[in-house]
Amino acid sequence: MDSPTSTLQLTSRSGQVAPVIQNRKKVYIETYGCQMNLADTETALGILTRDNFEITDSIHLADLILVNTCSIRENAEQRIYGRLGEFKRAKREKPGLLVGVMGCMAERLRTRLMSEEAKGVGQIVDIIVGPDEYRKLPSLVSRAWHGEKGIAVRLSRVETYDDITPLRTQDISAWISIMRGCDKFCSFCVVPYTRGRERSRDSDTIIKEVETLVSRGFKEVTLLGQNVNSYHHNGCDFSDLLARVAAVDRTMRVRFTTSHPQDMSDKLIDTIASHENVCKFIHLPVQSGSDKILRLMERSYTIDHYLGLVERIRRAIPHVSLSTDIIAGFPTETEEDHRQTMDVLKAVRYDGAFMFKYSPRENTPSYSMVDDVSDPVKTQRVSEIIDVQNKISYEKNSALVGETVQILVEGRSKKASAESQGRTDGNKMVIFPRDNSVSGEYRDVLIHRVNSATLFGTILSSSESVERAA
Repeated sequence: MDSPTSTLQLTSRSGQVAPVIQNRKKVYIETYGCQMNLADTETALGILTRDNFEITDSIHLADLILVNTCSIRENAEQRIYGRLGEFKRAKREKPGLLVGVMGCMAERLRTRLMSEEAKGVGQIVDIIVGPDEYRKLPSLVSRAWHGEKGIAVRLSRVETYDDITPLRTQDISAWISIMRGCDKFCSFCVVPYTRGRERSRDSDTIIKEVETLVSRGFKEVTLLGQNVNSYHHNGCDFSDLLARVAAVDRTMRVRFTTSHPQDMSDKLIDTIASHENVCKFIHLPVQSGSDKILRLMERSYTIDHYLGLVERIRRAIPHVSLSTDIIAGFPTETEEDHRQTMDVLKAVRYDGAFMFKYSPRENTPSYSMVDDVSDPVKTQRVSEIIDVQNKISYEKNSALVGETVQILVEGRSKKASAESQGRTDGNKMVIFPRDNSVSGEYRDVLIHRVNSATLFGTILSSSESVERAA
């Protein structure tokens, strides 16, 4: 992870600039890791701006620097340690500048981050705040400015931030956290220990939030949870919630992540299939193709169950796009286990995948296992997995050359100012020459070329779209 997932942008895609108000304390925030962290950043900013903070996208203007962290892999933590070290100069240049660590790393490492031995960052960090304690940010900051370093990392069984309005800095797509925590306790995962047990938001407050986003002109929402399939509140399960959200505005796209294979029900599959504005994209982590490794991971399903689930999904949703997570080199993984994972890749033919080397995490059950797969072997195996998946992704994308796809226009491409970007229902990125298309529009694009990650094409005029449809 060479850069944060997101640094706050003050200018929205519609060109509106957040107002600058004199004499307010300024906060700069960097977000690492998953979509849930992005949503948590928006929640934390909602709390801070309500307390009269102003946002800045410049470290040099900041009075408070926050880093929203990820602990899912060791490399993520090492990168964050390095970033905290870089803030040391900023603190030297601006006496009184505060640095805070939020999120999963804050919860997992707690007082270690403030110790003198914490890889040189002990004297840099002023505030440690876990995912369930963001309401305390204003008071922690206030005390820190008076010389009192603060830690707030207690996990909650009830906190959902239901009454907090997230501060969203984009105006097309929005994350909506529908639940927090996880009860699965996969043996390799720190999430139950850093985010606590599952609790679901009131479905009525979620619907009100969606209605508000529609009134503000948002065109897409993504419902978030560590395992959205286990959402349940007052008799409303995730299928019911998904249907209610889809009904708010049939022109708004609805996405969700992440699903656990054990809890992907036929009712949910049918709900996705029956609502046109629910995107036909499902992230379904398999983690390994070996039943032996799945048992050690405590994943609670077999490969036969998983493949049967994929078959049911594709039967109900023929054009569905599927993605997955895969861990290479879990303890005791043999070449045969690795081969079985490769076989699953070839059998399912995912549109995309997130592929990682196993990383032992303290306090998880797998941490006590002997990490007996050497790093060179892990590297070789994950490289083989990536090569196979890239080939499959390229073949699947190549089938779209000459086809017309509908995209939601997102705005200017992040890599080339002369190009724009949008995304298909199946979550494929599409790049096209800039024209008069407007962010938030649905447009048809004729695909001319592809690579394993991206489609490239040209926007069709209304008449061309009608002609090709006929």
